[in-house]
Amino acid sequence: MAAEEVRLLAWLRGPAAAGPGGPELSAYVAELAALGLAELGREPARLAAERARVGAETRRLAFEHYRAFIRSAECTGRAGRGFGGIESRLGSLLDRLPALQDACRNFMRDAEEIACSRRMNSLTLNRHTEILEILEIPQLMDTCVRNGYYEEALELAAYVRRLERKHSSIPVIQGIVDEVRQSTQLMLNQLIQQLRTNIQLPACLRVIGYLRRMDVFTEAELRIKFLQARDAWLRSIQASIPDDDPYFHITKTIEACRVHLFDIVTQYRAIFSDEEPLLPPEGQALNEGAIFHGWVLQKVSEFLRTLERDLQRGVGGRLDSLLGQCMYFGLSFSRVGADFRGQLAPLFQRVAADAFRKAVEEAVEKFREEMNSYTLISAPAVLGGSAGVPVPTAQAGTLQPPMVLLDFPPLACFLNGLLVAFNDLRLCCPVALAQDVTACLEDALGEVTKTILAFHRAEEAAFSGREQELFTQFCTAFLEDLLPYLNRCLQVLFPPAQIAQALGVPPTQLQRFGRLGRIDVNALREPLAFLLPAPGEEEPAPESTPHLETEEEAIPGESETAGQQEPPPGGAPLPDIPAATG
Repeated sequence: MAAEEVRLLAWLRGPAAAGPGGPELSAYVAELAALGLAELGREPARLAAERARVGAETRRLAFEHYRAFIRSAECTGRAGRGFGGIESRLGSLLDRLPALQDACRNFMRDAEEIACSRRMNSLTLNRHTEILEILEIPQLMDTCVRNGYYEEALELAAYVRRLERKHSSIPVIQGIVDEVRQSTQLMLNQLIQQLRTNIQLPACLRVIGYLRRMDVFTEAELRIKFLQARDAWLRSIQASIPDDDPYFHITKTIEACRVHLFDIVTQYRAIFSDEEPLLPPEGQALNEGAIFHGWVLQKVSEFLRTLERDLQRGVGGRLDSLLGQCMYFGLSFSRVGADFRGQLAPLFQRVAADAFRKAVEEAVEKFREEMNSYTLISAPAVLGGSAGVPVPTAQAGTLQPPMVLLDFPPLACFLNGLLVAFNDLRLCCPVALAQDVTACLEDALGEVTKTILAFHRAEEAAFSGREQELFTQFCTAFLEDLLPYLNRCLQVLFPPAQIAQALGVPPTQLQRFGRLGRIDVNALREPLAFLLPAPGEEEPAPESTPHLETEEEAIPGESETAGQQEPPPGGAPLPDIPAATG
């Protein structure tokens, strides 16, 4: 009771709605509050009777509707078990929700990428034509280069350079740029290769224009590349010339150099300007004009070396023709400021001197052989036994050799050899050779003098009076006829007036410079003086000897010489003495 009273007091103090029963209890309490004391006393009995009635009603309903209650209990059990299963599945679902969230996020991300890719594909499809044109640039560039459409290839290369500046970070563009660069390198090689062929000036201008637009060389490098390529072509032309015959090789080399080298110079001057700029670029110290002049000097030097090598190999008696061609070559190059004719004179002068020296040495050697088999009796006897032939009269302006030498075959053969050397020298006879030719001739005559003295020492003991007389005539003819005639020949080859003009002195003062073009007869007379008759002693008249008709050995054609040598009077060559037989 105490506990119930406590709960009742607490309920009365607090809000009625807070206790069990809710609104119905509140309404019942309000009803109790309205009852009187007697009614309140009877209220418990009423409530008990109500309770018993409700219990009986409930039991009646339970008996009448027990099936419904059983089904309700079964349903409640099934519902409880169902809610338990739901709760367990719900827990499992809650455990799987994070993985589902991650999968959904991945799906959303993939969906965004697919959507972006779809948009890119749609954009690519819309711009398909333009993209295809860009992707085909390398193939188009290669086709243009291989077919020689260099103008279109340069335009494509410029377009690709602009693409590279704008989209250098795109790998596809970088791949296109690399392939175009390879095609550009191929085009560069083709253009330079064209310069190594027989290309004409208009084509040269186009090729150099393409190379300048490619912007791969500086101006100096472009000049060097041009000269290197053209030089390679010129070398190939020269290498194709047969080298068996020196004269044929050098004449074809002269022709090739004169024609093709002049074309190269003309092409270079038409393409490049050697004028100095008014304001040279800062830091540029290279004189671009020196590149060309150095190359021309190199080619001239190479030609002179080739000329010297072929001249040393020997060109026969065609030195005058070769000199004329070389002079014409040098004259044609004077129009481009590369006149090298002044360097030709020493080469031909040296070759002419060597050829003359060799011919004189052969004449001396032949004279020795003749003297080894010479007898003083045989020659005049044989000549005397033959029918006389009248001596031909000398034509005006010609140089007739002394006919008395026909009585002495060694001297006649020796003079023949010298005249052959003179005639060969006359084709290319610079005035500068006067001293060398004179010295060579004096050395040869000194050897002849020694040979005559050796013959005298060997045969003197066996000489008869007639043989001694003939030997004296032999020496007299050598000193009095052969030597003066050789001096006259030297004066024809080297006229004193021309020597004086070259030295810049009057002809009367020429003797101050020594024996130029004149043999020292007195020096050659001294070793043979004891063999000659005394002065004033009258020599016996020589036996009449027949006069053989002389032959003249002329070299056809006239040639230019380094010193512009005039031919002998009348243009006739030095005559040759026929060698006596027997």
